[in-house]
Amino acid sequence: MEHPVPRVVNPWLALPGGGPSPALTRRLRAAHERLVTRSQQPVDASVRSVVWDSWRRSLGSGVDPDGSLPPVDLMDADLLAYRAAHPLATVMPVIRRLLVEDAEADQMIVAVTDAGGRMLWVEGDSRLRSRAAGMNFVEGARWAEDVAGTNAPGTALAVDHAVQIYGSEHYRRPVQPWSCSAAPVHDPMTGRLIGAIDVTGGDHVAGPHVLTLVRATVAAVEAELRWQHRDQQREPGGRRPPPAPRVAPRLDVLGRERARLTLPAGPIELSLRHSELLLLLAEASVAGTGRTAAQLAAECHRGDAASVTVRAELSRLRHLVGADLVGSRPYRLVTPIDTDLDRVRRQLARGSVGTALDCYPGAVLPGSRAPGVVVARERVSALLRQAVLRSRRPELLLRYAQLPEARDDVAVWQACLDWLPPSSPRRAAAAAHVLRLRRSTRAR
Repeated sequence: MEHPVPRVVNPWLALPGGGPSPALTRRLRAAHERLVTRSQQPVDASVRSVVWDSWRRSLGSGVDPDGSLPPVDLMDADLLAYRAAHPLATVMPVIRRLLVEDAEADQMIVAVTDAGGRMLWVEGDSRLRSRAAGMNFVEGARWAEDVAGTNAPGTALAVDHAVQIYGSEHYRRPVQPWSCSAAPVHDPMTGRLIGAIDVTGGDHVAGPHVLTLVRATVAAVEAELRWQHRDQQREPGGRRPPPAPRVAPRLDVLGRERARLTLPAGPIELSLRHSELLLLLAEASVAGTGRTAAQLAAECHRGDAASVTVRAELSRLRHLVGADLVGSRPYRLVTPIDTDLDRVRRQLARGSVGTALDCYPGAVLPGSRAPGVVVARERVSALLRQAVLRSRRPELLLRYAQLPEARDDVAVWQACLDWLPPSSPRRAAAAAHVLRLRRSTRAR
């Protein structure tokens, strides 16, 4: 009598038998809870080994299952320059043709990362991308396993293999409503890992056919890279890569006593007065205007100040940074500067409050008493505070409450208390802090 050969289950598939079940979700969440609360060592049979190993790595890396969002490492001009020079930039038409074109109809997001798990392109269903932005699943964010926990692109890069992660298999709880399928991409000439292609969406993305589609796309991408390499070899002297786009000078003023100006030649640490003057000119350029010496004197000094003093400081500043950056008559920026202050405002305008918080290490030049700087400081601080309070998201409120400007803000801490779930271990600390602040206010 012949015995049937048992079916071999592919361990990289999240749902090899079809759709999910409530029982599976309950088992996964119970196993996850046991691990993160008691650091349970034995392998749990209810969890796939690839997922369990990833959970253990996430735990060992100190990833908080309920903690802060994955960091946004690159934005704006820096992101554009980095991804334009990345090897996968030339094959994005292939990825768009095979995955992105149908992503909206299929209710999916397509993400392409570098070898470090940094999101370079996030495209597809616009409604889903808007939702995913709430967990920093955005271009420029880093979703490597050691910072974002178990997730398909991060885990695919960690184990160098195509893999699916079903909802409750994610290590971080905020990501558990999503499922994803991802596969690593290699340079076909050297075998070097250069990135990953990921598809993210609902439970249907954990189906076997989606991983097949992702792997087929990776095969097409690697074939195209191989052909591009051969074309370069055939051309006399080889094809030179296109020049990277010019990156605008960057001015960092948030959470710093002195500004740092980053030019193509390198960074310059400015004096406090030069920090104030360059920031004021950058703020004026946002409105498309310049400043006279008298206007800058009023914005830099309390009370009356001689314009001649400001002219002397501006002369030294122009000598330091170059006349091709700061012009005169009126004083203005000849070359646009991208400030970290601008980046925070752009993220708030997009409704990306979490990303804005990532970009905000502290107040604008906190040691400056220049009236114009104080105005800029108070405006962006008020914008951020209002956006955080309106979000009603406890994780954002708690992050904002740790900033020096919010540590004694009763309304912020009361909002933390109001929106933290009853089971949160952070409620007791928030309640105690609110009580201390109220007692301190009454004692004054």
